[in-house]
Amino acid sequence: MRAGTPAQRVWTQPDQFDRPRGLGQHFSAFALLLAVAGLVTGCALPVPRAGNAAAQPLARMSAPGGDRSSRATALVIAAEFALQNDATGEAADDYARAATLSTAPAIAQRAVQLALATQDVDQVRSMLARWQALGASAPELADARAQLALLEGDGAEAERQFGILVATGKVDGWKAFAADLLTARDPALAGQVLLAVARPKRIPADAALWVALSQVAEHLGQHAFARELAAAAVQQFGNAGSIGWAAALRLQAGDRAGALALYRRGVAAHPRDVDLRLGYAALLERQGKAAAALGVLAHGPQTPATWSARVGYAAHAKDKAALTQLYAALRRLPAAERVDNAFLLGQLAELLHHDRAALTWYGDVDPDADSAFAAKVRRAVLLDKLGQPALAHALAAGLQRDSMGDTDSLRTAYELDAQLYSRHGDHANAIAAYDRGLAALPKDPVLTYDRGVEEANAGHTEAALADFRTVLARDPGNVEAMNALGFTLADAKRDLPEATRLLRKALTAKPDAAAIMDSWGWLQYRLGHLDQAETYLQRAWRRQQNPDIGAHLGEVLWQLGQHQRARDVFGAVRKLDPGNAALLRAERKLRP
Repeated sequence: MRAGTPAQRVWTQPDQFDRPRGLGQHFSAFALLLAVAGLVTGCALPVPRAGNAAAQPLARMSAPGGDRSSRATALVIAAEFALQNDATGEAADDYARAATLSTAPAIAQRAVQLALATQDVDQVRSMLARWQALGASAPELADARAQLALLEGDGAEAERQFGILVATGKVDGWKAFAADLLTARDPALAGQVLLAVARPKRIPADAALWVALSQVAEHLGQHAFARELAAAAVQQFGNAGSIGWAAALRLQAGDRAGALALYRRGVAAHPRDVDLRLGYAALLERQGKAAAALGVLAHGPQTPATWSARVGYAAHAKDKAALTQLYAALRRLPAAERVDNAFLLGQLAELLHHDRAALTWYGDVDPDADSAFAAKVRRAVLLDKLGQPALAHALAAGLQRDSMGDTDSLRTAYELDAQLYSRHGDHANAIAAYDRGLAALPKDPVLTYDRGVEEANAGHTEAALADFRTVLARDPGNVEAMNALGFTLADAKRDLPEATRLLRKALTAKPDAAAIMDSWGWLQYRLGHLDQAETYLQRAWRRQQNPDIGAHLGEVLWQLGQHQRARDVFGAVRKLDPGNAALLRAERKLRP
């Protein structure tokens, strides 16, 4: 089976939802960077950023002192312009020259920062001496010297200097320590320094700091220490952030029971914390406990994230009663909140087959909302479904005009136009829409692949094979293109050895993909291996109730003499998609 793009599957099956990712609230690279970024604001030496007003030393320069001051000012201005053009080395040199002319400590500090950023050891040493002469504080100097030691691979010196930095017990010093380790060039060395310096008895009683240090430890590969710090934070502070992070670490280590216990404790202690509820519900849903997940999210504050997760879980569970209750609850919200949730209301209405209501809800989505583009896509699909194809195509054309300069949106707009034609079996116009898309986005691999799928469905085998080969030539590791090319060859009974090679490679790369299992099973059927064909097609059908897979399985079962089973499968396919081309072809051939 040739798998469609994710966008195609959304348009043709509006009840498909992405699985909500509440666990990501507590455990992801993004969460880690956000947490530590929150600490960086207090660092003595923030990483230089162009346009960062807090880092600009101009306002903190000493009073004018003749030509030297004027030249220093000019060099600082030139350096900041260089930073805006990503010329960090040039900026570092300009700041170094300015620091020798000026008596402003801020300029010397900036020169040190940039020298560290460019990893110019000699310049770092020179600027450190200048900054010290101008009155830099001991903690500031220790921080910079520790960064230099990390740069040079001197762990002992880094430990000594970081020890000076944190000796005062102030949280800001520890924040700088955490940020410096996170950005160190050698994670292994940074991890060793962390273990040596961050002894639990030395760390100040600050919950956010303990979690941040645990996150840094996890990032540096010190997993046991990360769990130790997280557990200590839970015991010492018991705040929601500590509990959520500790639960995520337990889950990462494979301890689902421990993670569940922590989430239960956290939700009980902090019933209004949304992130804890989302994490707890996500873990329950992953374990197949959708009803329990919905129960967790039904309590506590309701935010766009909780509403969305509740709808997603109910949709995945195909729980019509829960979807109906959610639709009623959202419709009872005050008018302003209903507008904020208009897209979600549209999705619910579609799931409940209230297509005209869904069309209205999608029309109520704020044009500036993040979901505005998706709402227009859904409106086009619904207009077509409700018998207004001209309006649907006009909306798709408008999206194309509005998306110029945005590759992803422009691609989606052309895919939408093509899929609207394809839904009615109008392959010629669908292919023409893809042609227009490729004229706007030449060599786009997604549009090329999609056009190949449409050409294959239209019976234009040579054109389809050419498009799939084009995608593979540009991206030899593209598993979807391997599968599509292999399936098309097998379906056309063309070059079965090449089809075998391609599909074996695709199946090895994605052994659990239903589309690839279906293709491999169909190839076995073409090769006359009916028992193997049944095994793979049955497995694919269990994994994904797709009409094409069902039609293939039904045909193989019929050829095996299992006529009643074949009729049952064909009946299930007919309920899913009565006009499915593979089903109609099998029925014409077999007359079951």
